[in-house]
Amino acid sequence: MIVELLERIGRGVIFFLEFWGGWFLLSVKSLSIAFKPPFRIERYIYYLADIGANSFPVIAITSLFTGGVIALETYSAFHRFNAEYMIGAVVAIAMARELGPVLSSLLVTARSGSAMAAEIGTMRVTEQIDALEMMAVNPIKYLISPRVYTTIISTVVLTLFSDIIGYIGGYIVSVYLFGVNKTLYLRYTQNLTEMDDVYHGLIKAAVFGFLLSTISCFYGYYTRGGAKGVGESTTKAVVSSSMAILIFDYLITYILRLFNL
Repeated sequence: MIVELLERIGRGVIFFLEFWGGWFLLSVKSLSIAFKPPFRIERYIYYLADIGANSFPVIAITSLFTGGVIALETYSAFHRFNAEYMIGAVVAIAMARELGPVLSSLLVTARSGSAMAAEIGTMRVTEQIDALEMMAVNPIKYLISPRVYTTIISTVVLTLFSDIIGYIGGYIVSVYLFGVNKTLYLRYTQNLTEMDDVYHGLIKAAVFGFLLSTISCFYGYYTRGGAKGVGESTTKAVVSSSMAILIFDYLITYILRLFNL
């Protein structure tokens, strides 16, 4: 019994170190090798459109209703104190600091992270990556680096739009559904919300974009086992990326609070 327990713990530790070690090496290579020619700018433009522009509609709809839900949930509490006009500040701060970056990153993970793992995994099992290596094309630079950099940029920009659209959703619910004074609503939002709230969210978005892209590409790059392996890699990529986003959300928040940033 004790021996089996120790074996399980040992396997878990080895798997943990193997995964994060391989992920770290792949991440460093993908970031550093991008600055070596040839640069292939067209691939970066393509992934900016695919990851960023094509993800905007679903993030816009989700953010609009998220802001509306925050306003709905907080109205009853503020109404007791005749402070309904402060709902705008709550919506703005919640979207900027937490919901904007987290929701945007999770949606990008579901839409684009899964596609990264599936596409690269399919190329691995069909030996297309081996063919790139035979043609003297670095597969990490060609396949992974553009995805990593464009995902970071796209996630930051999408988070900024998510913040704005979420606030609009809260404004619509508060002003047009509950009849809150729009002048006070906007004034208290301006007085209570700071740019630091936005900066914190954008920092998180950049980290989340890096995590979801590198983890998804890592699982795809080391796919084994044919079509079944591609499916397993895609599932693991989405689950691992989502967990990493939520874990690092807490860690980043704690660090920023610790240093009063």
